[in-house]
Amino acid sequence: MENIQGYHRSDVDVAVVGAGHAGIEAAFAAARLGKKVALFSISLDSVADMPCNPNIGGTGKGHLVREIDALGGEMALVIDETFLQSRMLNTSKGPAIHSLRVQADKKRYQEVMKRRLEEEEKIQLVEAEVDRILVEEGQVRGLTTVQGAIFTAPTVILCTGTFLNGTILMGPLTYSSGPHNTKPALHLSEDLRAHGIDLRRFKTGTPPRINRRTVDFSQMIIQEGDREIVPFSFLNQDKTYDASKQWPCYLTRTTAETKALIEANITRSTMYSGGKRGVGPRYCPSIEDKMVRFPDHEAHQIFLEPESASTLEVYVDGMSSTMPEEVQMEAIRTLPGLEKAEVMRSAYGIEYDCIDARILTRSLELRTISGLFFAGQINGSSGYEEAACQGLMAGINAARKIDGLSPFVLDRSQAYIGVLIDDLVTKGTNEPYRMMTSRCEYRLSLRQDNADLRLTKLGYEIGLASRERYLLAEKKGRAIDEEVARLSALMVTPKAEVNAFLEGLGSSPLKTGGSLADLLRRPEISYDKLAELDPDRPSLPKEVRMEVENRIKYEGYIKKQNIQIEKFKKMESRRLFVEDYGKIHGLKKEAAQKLNQVQPESVGQASRISGVSPADINVLLVYLEQERRERQDKREGRTDHE
Repeated sequence: MENIQGYHRSDVDVAVVGAGHAGIEAAFAAARLGKKVALFSISLDSVADMPCNPNIGGTGKGHLVREIDALGGEMALVIDETFLQSRMLNTSKGPAIHSLRVQADKKRYQEVMKRRLEEEEKIQLVEAEVDRILVEEGQVRGLTTVQGAIFTAPTVILCTGTFLNGTILMGPLTYSSGPHNTKPALHLSEDLRAHGIDLRRFKTGTPPRINRRTVDFSQMIIQEGDREIVPFSFLNQDKTYDASKQWPCYLTRTTAETKALIEANITRSTMYSGGKRGVGPRYCPSIEDKMVRFPDHEAHQIFLEPESASTLEVYVDGMSSTMPEEVQMEAIRTLPGLEKAEVMRSAYGIEYDCIDARILTRSLELRTISGLFFAGQINGSSGYEEAACQGLMAGINAARKIDGLSPFVLDRSQAYIGVLIDDLVTKGTNEPYRMMTSRCEYRLSLRQDNADLRLTKLGYEIGLASRERYLLAEKKGRAIDEEVARLSALMVTPKAEVNAFLEGLGSSPLKTGGSLADLLRRPEISYDKLAELDPDRPSLPKEVRMEVENRIKYEGYIKKQNIQIEKFKKMESRRLFVEDYGKIHGLKKEAAQKLNQVQPESVGQASRISGVSPADINVLLVYLEQERRERQDKREGRTDHE
């Protein structure tokens, strides 16, 4: 530390590098837990930016936003204030995969979020490029900036997004840049390597933006918002939103002309020109990826989405590309309704440095340097919501580390956040990771609508969720329990009017008496439809009614899942403290190598590591039992001869 060149600017508790969605949640979490925070951004104009799609939520992602909110995070509150359109996805399917998705007014979202950061007394916003992490004897001591400033801090959280050694890709044109032609972070990668951290290259991209006045929307299918708006934040459940003020989106499709044009120019795409490039996202492919990977598809859906109420820029969702600019413009004009479109911003790909998150603990702290945390795209994930939830958890754990408290970790049975982080730090990822409902084993229990019931108490206990939020969740939980009990106790008999009601719904008549809860278990009957047989029912908010219905309808499935969760928790409770797995007799060499690399905290986590078989887990269980017996023998003074 004595040899560091520069001037001392500030002492803080937590230094957060990057003010995207991960950095913001990290900063808010640490500050609200009483810590002094410095939040760094290369440009303050990039704070809370949405460089790609202007929306929050979606399948799986909406669950993350609800969980962030339940724990006391900020994303849901700000998007509720700044959205342009709201839609609940997958409503024709079961409640486990219902997901809220909203179009953001990206400019207002930035403005509101930045203002809230500025108003937080414990957060210091700093426009600077960080070039070095200060480490002494394996412990973080702070960081320095290219401007020559020194910030001392016992914890640092890296949330660098796509800025870290960013490179723009557009046909033969490649140049160093962050998103939206902002300045990239060019110095930190070298310093991370000096600390023994290996980096790899991932890629993402964004479609072109076009001028709204040059679009013929009459050739497209309009996509309206929901008539009844459901807010993201549980604090806003009682608010009424004017659905008539929503902005529409539009659907068009690629044509045979689009396909022929892209196929004829495929080698001009940066990603197909023969050079080695970063790994891109599987579930958000470029338009040329779609044509190559799905050659039999006659057309691909393209959505036109508003960027903001203050601009005519329209986001062309589905046309991400690394094609040369002239090919992009020609391809855009092959789409129905876009024959005269004016491109305002060209599509591009962007490569960036990231880590293999298997070098982190489940608290998102680096195992080899105490106090150094990582969150967001630097961990190999993709998406605003995935980044935000990691930032929240890193901010919480940085604050708890300073206070000498144990890490706050959510497991796979508690939250989608737990699934995401466990996937990254246990399994790793070879491509940008995207959250999906299919990744969650216990998704019937981990629904978006019950995130407050699952997590708000935990958020309150660690000091992040407010008392107001906690009391609201408790009140909701009591109302649900009381209504489930009431419906289970209220009996109906096979009277003529009851059976006439049932037959009117296409349901079979009663032959013997039963409870209203029994009737509600029938797939054709909803809680609201039962009102005719239940005139004295209490007046309950919609979110309570829906939770009552879900709990009763899926009671049997939920009980089975709870049994699975109990088995899961038993495996998670078997802690592992092994310095060298290569010394355990019976473990395969590959398993020992993978276990040494990940250093799992439990037998459950070990079982999810690729390359570790059930036979290897049995070896670990035998080893743990032998260790337990040896410790017991030592405590009781027994020897091998006895």
